[in-house]
Amino acid sequence: MPDFRSLIAHNKRNSYVLIVVFLLVFLGLGLLIGNVWGGGDMTFTILVAAIAGVVAFVMTLASYYGGSSAVLAMSGAKPIQKADDPQLFNVIEELSIAAGLPMPAIYVIDDSAPNAFATGRDPKHSYVAITTGLREKLNRDELQGVMAHELSHVRNYDILFATLMAVMVGVLVMLCDIFLRSMWWGAGSRRRRDRDEGGGSGGLQVVLLIVALALAIIAPILAHIIQMAMSRQREYLADASSVELTRNPAGLASALAKIAADPDVLEVASRATAHLYIVHPIKKFEERSGSIFDTHPPIQERVNRLMSMTR
Repeated sequence: MPDFRSLIAHNKRNSYVLIVVFLLVFLGLGLLIGNVWGGGDMTFTILVAAIAGVVAFVMTLASYYGGSSAVLAMSGAKPIQKADDPQLFNVIEELSIAAGLPMPAIYVIDDSAPNAFATGRDPKHSYVAITTGLREKLNRDELQGVMAHELSHVRNYDILFATLMAVMVGVLVMLCDIFLRSMWWGAGSRRRRDRDEGGGSGGLQVVLLIVALALAIIAPILAHIIQMAMSRQREYLADASSVELTRNPAGLASALAKIAADPDVLEVASRATAHLYIVHPIKKFEERSGSIFDTHPPIQERVNRLMSMTR
């Protein structure tokens, strides 16, 4: 079994490092893009970089404090009380005690496709959401395995990192998309022409333009690849942590197989929230499944790893 105390400390540290790196990257891109748009005008360049920095900072705060509420709202999740589903609450209460966690708020998504996710910034502000399909189609052992997996994300501080990563990748993609579109509209071209006529910095501006375009194309791709790799790693660790809590790898393995094989489509899922679910909610046959970046490991590989723990 992994050393979960080290893992939790590592995830907390990575979350704060991610924030710092994101702000620095955003400022760097802001400086580069501002220089290209402004044709080398330092005042304009600094202004654009400052705006980019403010946007990045505000989005970071918003994702930290309000990201979970946004995810729940986007997913159509509604809170329930113990009287609504005593067995579900009992399962989560038992697992919370075993994991040393406060009881999370429980939400339900009215959808026949079985799936679940956890969100929140820390164990004291955590939420678990399950679909009505998951509740109806899994037996108690399978339900316990899924809930243990989601509570493992809470205990391991995966939920904070995943929420921050999702928002930051989204903002980075937005910035790069705005810049690329502006190139088609000819933003800043008049200023560049005026300065190029003086002959002093035309070559430098061309170089900066090429670098900015290259970064605008490459940065979102690299960010998605990093997000994919980290999400896959965390799914494997949450599976292992789930077994530590339940001592029953077969329950989670059976649940994963059922969820993956179920033909129902989870309509409320989107590419922005897909990485949060225990099994990727967007089926291969759906039109919206065009992304080549899969944030989840193959189900069969996860099942094989779980079943190897029974030996």
